[in-house]
Amino acid sequence: MIFRTLAVLCLLAGGACAAAQEEDKSQKTETAKDEDAPRRYETKARVTAGGRTVSYKVIAGETFIENEKGEKVASIFSTSYIADGFADPRERPVAFIFNGGPGSASLWLHMGVFGPKRVRLPEGPDDDGAAPFDLIANPESIIDVADMVFIDPVGTGWSKTLGETKTDDYWGVKQDAASVREFIRRWLVENKRWNSPKYLIGESYGTTRSAAVLEALESGWTDIAVNGVVLISTVLNFGLDATDAGNEVGYIGLMPGYAATAWYHDKVDKDAWGGDMERFLDEARVFATDEYLPALLKGQLAPQAERDAVAAKLAAFTGLSESYVKRANMRIPLRRFMRELLRDQGLAVGRLDSRFTGVEADRVGENPEYDPSAYGIDAAYTAGMLDYFSRDLGVDIIEPYTTLGGVRRWNWDAEDGGGENSYVNVAPWVERAMRQNKDLRVLAANGYYDLATPFFGTEITLAQPGFDRSRLTITYYEAGHMMYIHQPSLEALAADVRAFIRNEP
Repeated sequence: MIFRTLAVLCLLAGGACAAAQEEDKSQKTETAKDEDAPRRYETKARVTAGGRTVSYKVIAGETFIENEKGEKVASIFSTSYIADGFADPRERPVAFIFNGGPGSASLWLHMGVFGPKRVRLPEGPDDDGAAPFDLIANPESIIDVADMVFIDPVGTGWSKTLGETKTDDYWGVKQDAASVREFIRRWLVENKRWNSPKYLIGESYGTTRSAAVLEALESGWTDIAVNGVVLISTVLNFGLDATDAGNEVGYIGLMPGYAATAWYHDKVDKDAWGGDMERFLDEARVFATDEYLPALLKGQLAPQAERDAVAAKLAAFTGLSESYVKRANMRIPLRRFMRELLRDQGLAVGRLDSRFTGVEADRVGENPEYDPSAYGIDAAYTAGMLDYFSRDLGVDIIEPYTTLGGVRRWNWDAEDGGGENSYVNVAPWVERAMRQNKDLRVLAANGYYDLATPFFGTEITLAQPGFDRSRLTITYYEAGHMMYIHQPSLEALAADVRAFIRNEP
């Protein structure tokens, strides 16, 4: 079965940076008053980012999507940051940025890493608590190298269908991509940016969306070629971490992530690996493909001695007891691992970021109560985003803002990417785009402690023959799904994306 039950794939940083606190000497303009016109809010501000001060214009507002009859059928809310001083569009890249879900607004990447302001969370993997939360000028913003357009797809943020339009027209792999493609086309027209270098930046399901949008943009004669795609916490092939009965390869995608988690929580013998986590994870990868997968595929055909040896190694890598591994037939689904690793302490580890832990009232439960790395961050981001919209940008919309969870009944049929009885796999669309666009480059950013979109599943996906690895960069960070909640990882990710847009080695 497909990940229809996956509520969150997407889904923040400590350490104050003294630079760029001068950001908010802003000037705001009036909201459009015509009820039939899209709401629009303009502001001017500046920030010191990437070591230089950038003045820019912010446009937050709606873009109406029309059908073949010219009728308004949907409204997509976005926030654009356009730097001053670039008359020639060829000299100024533009990045279209979105989160995932499906059903998440873009506040996480907006207020977590790329926007001129960001939310500052407590140091370490800790709960964010309650307001007031800190919003600070963001010296890691990429506004110094690219204009940015944060997109909230239909059903997220303030984006919605209009009139009698059904959400089914937008809530699906290809349907969603078609609407985002149309938004991008209209943005390029309205801002006269057809000849600017173009980048897609997506997180989690946003990486799935990036693949689908690539397909929508670059197929056919009305080609909108993309210079680069940044995949943050990648999920292109959903079968590589799905532990449904019979899908043995899903355990392989997860297992090195389990090992990284066990290392972080001191549940493995670090001295046996000389305290070198990279060496430990390299061995975990080899074990996963060369010993663990064959043992799972052979099942009871494998001699008992072989099964016992693999179970012992699996326990040593994952921090679970050998007896538990054997009772589970060497198949440990994610939620069971989250609950079992620190059971002796009454804790569960996070799914989005397994550095986080949460207290479990039921100390014998099979599954965790919830994901501690989700409830540990959501309040700060929601409050921070809405405070920024209202106080800094002058957005006075009173309708509810959907952070995450408003989308239901997603159509996972991606045609050649997967059907009703298969796992979605949109990796071939990225492969094809690279073959048909010699300038397209891909950056895949991974958190070691991300168990929602595990790093080894990404590695396996991107190792397949269709990818031109000379135009592929894979980076790693000592954090989870939202690696930017960890200050050193935030700085490293921003530097990596900045270098990628500049096309620097």
